[in-house]
Amino acid sequence: MKFGKEFASQMVPEWQEAYMNYDFLKTLLKELQRFKHRTKPPATPGGLKRKLTLYRAFSGLTQRQHNQISPSSSPDIESQPIFVNSVSRNGSHSYETTFLMSSDEGGEYELVYFRRLDDEFNKVDKFYRAKVQEVMKEADVLNKQMDALIAFRIKVENPPGINFDRSVEMTRLASDIAASAAALSAATPSGARSASRKAVHLEAIEESTHGQADDDDDNDDDEKERKTPIQEAKPQKPKIKGIKPAPLEVLKRVKMNNTLETPRSTIKGVLKFPNHADLSFSRENLRKVEEQLKRAFVEFYQKLRLLKSYSFLNTLAFSKIMKKYDKITSRSASKSYMRMVDNSYLGSSDEVTKLMERVEATFIKHFSNANRTKGMNILRPKAKRERHRITFSTGFFAGCLASLFLALIMVIRARKFMDKAHDQERTKYMATMFPLYSLFGFVVLHMVMYAINIFYWRKYRVNYAFIFGFKPGTELGYRELLLLGFGLGALALASVHSNLDMELDPKTKDYEAFTELLPLLLVVSVLIILFLPFNILYRSSRFFLLTCLFHSICAPLYKVTLPDFFLADQLTSQVQAFRSLEFYLCYYGWGDFKHRETNNCQDSGVYKTFYFIVAVLPYVARLLQCLRRLFEEKDPIQGWNGLKYFLTIAAVCLRTAYSLNKGIGWRIIAWIISAIAAIFCTYWDFVYDWGLLNRHSKNRWLRDKLLVPHKKIYFGAMVS
Repeated sequence: MKFGKEFASQMVPEWQEAYMNYDFLKTLLKELQRFKHRTKPPATPGGLKRKLTLYRAFSGLTQRQHNQISPSSSPDIESQPIFVNSVSRNGSHSYETTFLMSSDEGGEYELVYFRRLDDEFNKVDKFYRAKVQEVMKEADVLNKQMDALIAFRIKVENPPGINFDRSVEMTRLASDIAASAAALSAATPSGARSASRKAVHLEAIEESTHGQADDDDDNDDDEKERKTPIQEAKPQKPKIKGIKPAPLEVLKRVKMNNTLETPRSTIKGVLKFPNHADLSFSRENLRKVEEQLKRAFVEFYQKLRLLKSYSFLNTLAFSKIMKKYDKITSRSASKSYMRMVDNSYLGSSDEVTKLMERVEATFIKHFSNANRTKGMNILRPKAKRERHRITFSTGFFAGCLASLFLALIMVIRARKFMDKAHDQERTKYMATMFPLYSLFGFVVLHMVMYAINIFYWRKYRVNYAFIFGFKPGTELGYRELLLLGFGLGALALASVHSNLDMELDPKTKDYEAFTELLPLLLVVSVLIILFLPFNILYRSSRFFLLTCLFHSICAPLYKVTLPDFFLADQLTSQVQAFRSLEFYLCYYGWGDFKHRETNNCQDSGVYKTFYFIVAVLPYVARLLQCLRRLFEEKDPIQGWNGLKYFLTIAAVCLRTAYSLNKGIGWRIIAWIISAIAAIFCTYWDFVYDWGLLNRHSKNRWLRDKLLVPHKKIYFGAMVS
């Protein structure tokens, strides 16, 4: 693979604009190369070209080469094609390259190249410097969290009611806990929270703003350690005078973060109940805090790894592009330029490496019981191994699904079920059995589409596991989803084949009971597997789905997260599947399934009422989620988004009423409201979600950031 493609494949999607534009610089070098070919044609256009080194004297097999300084390698400024120096303008530090051979033929091309090269390097160096400062602020926040956690552990594991000598326990804590008491009274820096959306768990424990810590009498060394909390571990001599007991008074200025994540806390927040800020020193709270801080450390470490990879990839890209320049121009400018890169902040800064080492040591000590192997497996999870049995089983069930579908068509043709002689039985079959099996068709189609999404997310390096909050290593890939979808589809088609009967039994005058119960048995089996508590069949993913489903149903009572509203959005396209579930209750609860009769349960008032409720339930969930976010975030966009779902609810209700009543008045009203809802929803989806008609975007008529590089895919998705 060429370096350009490898470089693009290793980019962090969120930082894509901050990477060096390797393709653009390569284009400039190609223009320079074409100019040189036009002005200087090769002296020997035909024949074999051989390197000059093949004609030099043979140096021998055993003779050692002595490093002789050639005139060309002398550091004489006149022999160097470029001169790189650092400049400071408007308080910002940048680098500027002076091309010393601009008078040569084609020098203007090289001047443009070095000007663009400097722009790219300054952009990369500035971004890296800002990100390092950002992670250092986040490290300070984590320091405060860890200070409070250690004091919390002492309070829980050594309660004050027991008489014991606490001095031994206190001396285990570093003296910086005492110094952090004053820092804990300040609020968490907002920049450290908003700068990176990935560090969402850094607020596991938050300091209350009331009450200030007393001034400490720490020495200057302790204050310096607090200012630079992440340092290399250096052996220190024990100082008996310097060890001070950790003040548990820090816990008086600490409280558990109230994130309004439960119905009880939400109702209290709406009704403005008095908030009791007293911290309960229980093992349950300690476990919750440790779990949250553990996730925060893992995410922070992943960010550090990405930042280190960013530095390495860009340094390598500058080295590659300068080697291409030397090859095209036959100059030796790469050494001078790369010397500047190595001495710059991008190449010489080691804050990230030291910070990673300190995070590893802290995580292994406090969250892995000093087990380095266990801790590093959590911090650096290994890539999920693709199992051949998953691929084989997916192909096997896909073949079964295709074979059963083809066999179904052939059976229908062979038994002449489409003839007029079977009109009555066929009509009864389509009115009863087809809605039962259509449920599996909707589910399988949805799973296949979701598997396609995951395939392209992986192809374009979208970290969907982190975005949705899956437990590391438990996220499903597209192969697993296709396996589940094809397996369910094969079972459903096999069930269709087993009761594809159009005629009653001449003896019993009814259909066979077991085959008529097969759709119900299949649905019950799926539900049992979904709620199965044992660690089989992707339990973590099943429980994650059930949790998001419950949060969507109880939308206003839970804090809205990305997985919740993503699932609710998906459910808005499964209205017919929910109506099929309602038909199951009608058919098997009140109908006579042995004779394929519904006993007119579809005409009852209860069925019609739930026919409305089931149709609008997914849209109501999304509407309530939008209102919850409007209440919390005060963002008017959420209000307009909620209006879209409100119009859709009105349109669905009116269309359902028209399908049940068949009146001209219902038809006119349904058409008007449906047209308004369709126009508003189409405008919202195209203009707001897709970014259509954005004339100022760098991607014409689309939004600025595109995941897929091919624009025609977006326009094709809009049309479809």
